[in-house]
Amino acid sequence: MDTTLLTILVFGLLMSLIAIIGGLFIFLPEKVLKHWLKPIVAFAAGSLLGGAFFHMLPHALGASESQIFVMLWVAVGFTVFFALDQLLEWHHCHRAPSEHVQPLGPLLLIADGVHNLLGGLAIGAIFLVDIRAGIAAWVAAALHELPQEIGDFGAMVHAGYSRQKALLYNFISALTFPLGSVIAYGVGQSMNVYFLVALGAGNFLYIAGADLIPEVKQAERLRETGVRFVFFVLGAFLLFAAAL
Repeated sequence: MDTTLLTILVFGLLMSLIAIIGGLFIFLPEKVLKHWLKPIVAFAAGSLLGGAFFHMLPHALGASESQIFVMLWVAVGFTVFFALDQLLEWHHCHRAPSEHVQPLGPLLLIADGVHNLLGGLAIGAIFLVDIRAGIAAWVAAALHELPQEIGDFGAMVHAGYSRQKALLYNFISALTFPLGSVIAYGVGQSMNVYFLVALGAGNFLYIAGADLIPEVKQAERLRETGVRFVFFVLGAFLLFAAAL
């Protein structure tokens, strides 16, 4: 098997396993979960921005002859995820499970499956361009998925699923991520996949700017604000360091 394809499959399946790991966090004491969830979300926001600006965009621009078309695909990626949130009436909320308000389970699973498919396409494409950049982008995406899966699992239990079924269905919906990665690999054998990398950058920018940052910028105490800001900067800096 081609080394790149094997790498894409391994990291794709690892991303799917995060759905199970995220579900297990629901068993933590609620006080602990509330204390650490927002700093983790802030770190994920910084990592996603770092992944978009320091890894995905430079590679997309380097692989394309037209910068304006790269930016067009970034805008398309941003808009597609905005539309996904609007049309499915679902927001990637990262509140603690007791505060989490979601539609019925099936709608959540469909939205999560589509989100993971598009994410897999983007990460798979950047693996084709540069494996090290693909790993960095994967880490940024994984940091976003962990708190999301905690919330999704809590929402599904709230919707009436047993804990076992919630974990199983969450894992099944996450399998669309490696599917998207494999599709990106197949497409990349016959054409330039810079547009998928740019699409993924738009995805990262939307999630970080429109989804995660609003979740963490409101805090009751100045100390909480400072801690979240430090985690945000740390997430972005680590992706910058990885790019070097």
